[in-house]
Amino acid sequence: MGVDGRPMAVISGTANRPLAEKIVSELGMDLLPVEIYHFKDGETGIRIKESVRGYEVFLIQPTSPPVNENLMQLLIMLDALRRASVAEITVIMPYYGYARQDRKSKPREPISARLVAELMEAAGADRVVAVDLHVPQIQGFFKVPVDNLTAMPLFADYVRREKPLLQDVVIASPDVGGVVRANGLAYRLDNRPLVICDKRRTAANVAEIVHVIGDVVDKDVLIVDDIIDTGGSLIKAAQVFKDRGARSIWAFATHGLFSEGAVDAIEKSVIERVVVTDTVRSEYSSEKVQVVSVARLIAEAIKRIRTNQSISALFD
Repeated sequence: MGVDGRPMAVISGTANRPLAEKIVSELGMDLLPVEIYHFKDGETGIRIKESVRGYEVFLIQPTSPPVNENLMQLLIMLDALRRASVAEITVIMPYYGYARQDRKSKPREPISARLVAELMEAAGADRVVAVDLHVPQIQGFFKVPVDNLTAMPLFADYVRREKPLLQDVVIASPDVGGVVRANGLAYRLDNRPLVICDKRRTAANVAEIVHVIGDVVDKDVLIVDDIIDTGGSLIKAAQVFKDRGARSIWAFATHGLFSEGAVDAIEKSVIERVVVTDTVRSEYSSEKVQVVSVARLIAEAIKRIRTNQSISALFD
C-alpha cells in the first residue's frame, strides 16, 4: 500500500514486455493480466482482465518502433483503465516516440511531441515517467507532472567497471544540443573534459560535422547521445575523432533503436563498443553492442512515487 492506502497494479503493453517483467520482478509483484488483440482491419482492442477500481496503476509502454502501433496501444489502454474507475494512472514511457519533432525548424511543420503529450492527457494520464527525453523541454508540453529519469549514472557505473583508470578519458557530444547530457556523464566521472561536435543537419537522418571543439589526441573518447537510430551521425563523429588521433572510441546511448542496417554499419565502423539500455526492445546480434538495464531505476522511481519521496534524489 502507498501512503494513502490505495492498492497498486502494474500493467504493460506489448512494446517492451521483457523490461516490464524485470520491473515488476524488482517490485516483487506480477503484471496485471491484460488481453490485447486486433480486429481484421488492424484496429487494436484491449481488455483489462481484473478489477482495478480505486487502484493506483503504473502503465509501462514505450512508444518505440512500430511507433504508431505502440502509441495507439498506449492511448487505448489509458482509456480502458480510466473507464475501469482507477484512482490514478502513471504512464511509464521509457522511450518517448515523436520526441525529435519538438519544434518547428521549417515552415508548415508539426510539433508532434506536443501532440503526443496532449493525446496522453486527453486519454487519462495523471503523471508521466520518461527516461532521457530527447530534450528536457518536452516536460513543458504536459500539464500533468513529468519525471525525466536519466541513464547517465548507469553508464558511469559501467565505465568505472570497464575503464577504472580515467586519466585519458574524454566525454564527447555528437552535437551542441547534447552537451548537457554529455556533461551529466562527465560530472559523474570526476568531471572529465568535454569534446563537442558542431553538426549541421541537412535532412532527416542526414548530418554533417563541421567543427570539433576539444582535444582527442591519444584519448579514450566516450561519445554520449540519447538515441541511436541509423547510427550515421555517431559513426561520422567516431571517424572524425579517429582521424584526429583518438586512441579508442566507445559510444553510449540510452535508446538503441537500431534501424535497418544500423548495426551492420556500426560493426564496420571504428567504434569499439556501443552501450545502450533496454528502454527499447530491439532485435540485433553484435559483439560490439552491450546492454545495461533501467529496470531497477524505474522500479525505484515507482516506489518513490508511491511513498511521496523525491525522485531527483536518485541522481544527486
